[in-house]
Amino acid sequence: MSIIIVDDNTTNQLIVQTILNKAGYRNLLTASSAVELYDMLGIGDSAPSSDTDVELILMDLMMPDIDGIEACKTVLQDQRYKDIPVIFVTAVGDSNKMAEALDAGASDYVMKPINRMELLARIRSALRLKQEIDRHKERDENMRYNLELAKQVQLSVLSTAIDDENIRINAAYQPSSELAGDFYNWYRIDKHRYGIILLDMMGHGISSSLVCMYISSVLRDTITRISDMEQVMHELNRYMNQLHMQDELMNYYFTAIYLVLDVEEKTIEYVNAGHPPGIAFLDGKPALLEPCCSAIGLFNKLKVSKGKLYYEQDAAITLYTDGLTDGMANGQEISSLTLIDLMRNEQQLEPSDLVASILPTNNCIQKDDICLVTLHTK
Repeated sequence: MSIIIVDDNTTNQLIVQTILNKAGYRNLLTASSAVELYDMLGIGDSAPSSDTDVELILMDLMMPDIDGIEACKTVLQDQRYKDIPVIFVTAVGDSNKMAEALDAGASDYVMKPINRMELLARIRSALRLKQEIDRHKERDENMRYNLELAKQVQLSVLSTAIDDENIRINAAYQPSSELAGDFYNWYRIDKHRYGIILLDMMGHGISSSLVCMYISSVLRDTITRISDMEQVMHELNRYMNQLHMQDELMNYYFTAIYLVLDVEEKTIEYVNAGHPPGIAFLDGKPALLEPCCSAIGLFNKLKVSKGKLYYEQDAAITLYTDGLTDGMANGQEISSLTLIDLMRNEQQLEPSDLVASILPTNNCIQKDDICLVTLHTK
């Protein structure tokens, strides 16, 4: 790490170098103008003149052609050097000029003739600040890496599309942040039956995604071990209640819709635990998969009932989380009839295209996770 001394007067450069050398600073570079500094840092069209790893810049305020204030602005506008502390070393005592220098991004200033103790104290202060900024940047970089890793793990447990001789299932998934609280899974139970579940954890972000991953880790075992849909919901509720701690002010819960499609019997059995109603088109006629019990984790015991639908020729089902409807009307309630009309007109679209066709195009900030699952029989 180097300190660059920028001054058009070689005597001033030598004075500052001598003070810093005696204080133990060794990697010192000098520049006689702003242009020379730009060349050294590789700012503009030129490449860096050396492998310059800058820790601090000591800059004269009054220099020919380009003054220190303009040079400070140019350096700090470069993303590579935006956190580099700049200390002005100047004989100018104009307070307005000093204010202008600080507004340009300078960290501090020292008046000439230079007081050795003052200069070293201000340098130490600036370097401590730079080290703190570097620690924060390293921590943020580690956090971003860990979040990206967690995101990839979360995506890896989601089911991949099914397109076989009986059925086509796919999904669109749009987290509102790095990690999401929505989760979907489907699997082939046997030759004729398929299980599909979509859940929406309370909130979004890291905490809800961790709880979501916890549920996803027990979900497959629960569904494959327990054949009765109502008992599956009771078991998931038991797992959620295990997370509750006596001193916690907030209990986690999730809404879910779980259905089993039998392509031989042409039936759809489902349990909707406080989730937005799924929309089914059975032989072209709409039907809603309405809630039939409370959300999972809200209460110690659930009162669960399941619904059952029938079709003769074909079935198309769309499941979604409330992030979709919230995004459609900025949090306003959307009627079931409106959704039925939208899904009827666009049901042949791929899920991602369906989401894009439903949501407004005014670049609103996405406030909640969005997930949509589509199912079509063949």
